[in-house]
Amino acid sequence: MAPHDLIDKFDHLFAQSPRIFRAPGRVNLIGEHTDYNEGFVMPAAIGFATYVAIAPRSDRKLLIHSQEFSGPLEFDVDHLPRQRTGSWCDYIVGVALMLHQSGISLVGANLLVHGDVPIGAGLSSSASVEVASALALLSLNDSRVPLPEVAKLCRRAENEFVGARVGIMDQFVSCMGKAGHAFLLDCRSLEYKFASIPSGVSLVVCNTMVKHDLATGAYNQRRAECEEGVRYFAKWDPRVHALRDVSFDLLERHENGLPPTIRKRCNHVVRENQRTLDAAEALGAGDLAVVGELMRGSHDSLRDLYQVSCRELDVMVDAGQGLPGFIGGRMMGGGFGGCTINLVHARHAEPFAKEIAERYRKSTDIVPKTYLCTAEDGARELN
Repeated sequence: MAPHDLIDKFDHLFAQSPRIFRAPGRVNLIGEHTDYNEGFVMPAAIGFATYVAIAPRSDRKLLIHSQEFSGPLEFDVDHLPRQRTGSWCDYIVGVALMLHQSGISLVGANLLVHGDVPIGAGLSSSASVEVASALALLSLNDSRVPLPEVAKLCRRAENEFVGARVGIMDQFVSCMGKAGHAFLLDCRSLEYKFASIPSGVSLVVCNTMVKHDLATGAYNQRRAECEEGVRYFAKWDPRVHALRDVSFDLLERHENGLPPTIRKRCNHVVRENQRTLDAAEALGAGDLAVVGELMRGSHDSLRDLYQVSCRELDVMVDAGQGLPGFIGGRMMGGGFGGCTINLVHARHAEPFAKEIAERYRKSTDIVPKTYLCTAEDGARELN
């Protein structure tokens, strides 16, 4: 839906002229399961986005319509729910509640939400809804909140209201993305630096179309396993507050004292952080061959050490190998299904997407979806 269509729809529903805010989804080139360990990630914002049209009301109600979900849904800004309702709008209500708890006054508003970020594909549709909603709600009283603080607020909404223990990456890249660039993000300090993606390179996302049931429980289990590793290494070095603080030397000297499973998890995180730093340096130097090798190393580690891959993801990663234009690929996201991310020379991107899909279908009898993406700017108001 084009912005002018959203304006027309809003006018039809509310007889008002809205302001429109856009926040993108994201891909993550490398750095998986490192964000909640206070480590490094290298994401990029993409063209898929959520749009929120908003205008004030004279009463104290939030009236929320969606182009994709049932509604409308109505809330009182003075008596917002304190826990999730199980509805699609929890991401918006959670943001409103965090704004209120942060001392930012809310006013009644009409909202119309439209998104084209594929849901359940690991492209962070939830963060795009949160960020676009936050900017929209803040606009009604001209609150000036820096974008990094908006990202933190949206993460709180997902952690504390929705109940998902996500790291900061998704919300941060939705806020801070830059066209034509990925960026290296330090998930502890939130310091970041951009790395240019060559104009002749496309991001091809391949959706396996499966999501295994153990994904949520396994994610929380991995977090607990990492926390156990932190407690162990802190006995040897009290400066260790997260796995990000574990050096190769400390790991190699003391890893044999860990249970085998915890040792695998720690090895993945420590080495994935280094791979991410190395990939950012290689991308900045234009050394795509090295970036591709590091992406493959990331996937192998996620499969063998962190054990969050699955047959379908492995088949999809292998299906890209040797195709014309292929630079590198790996699983992306929490795991046990979802998507792979592939760097492909742009002139080969469309045939690559068709061929990898056909290879995957022949191996799994599942018809996947593929998305050709480029790195885009982060959240903003549309004129």
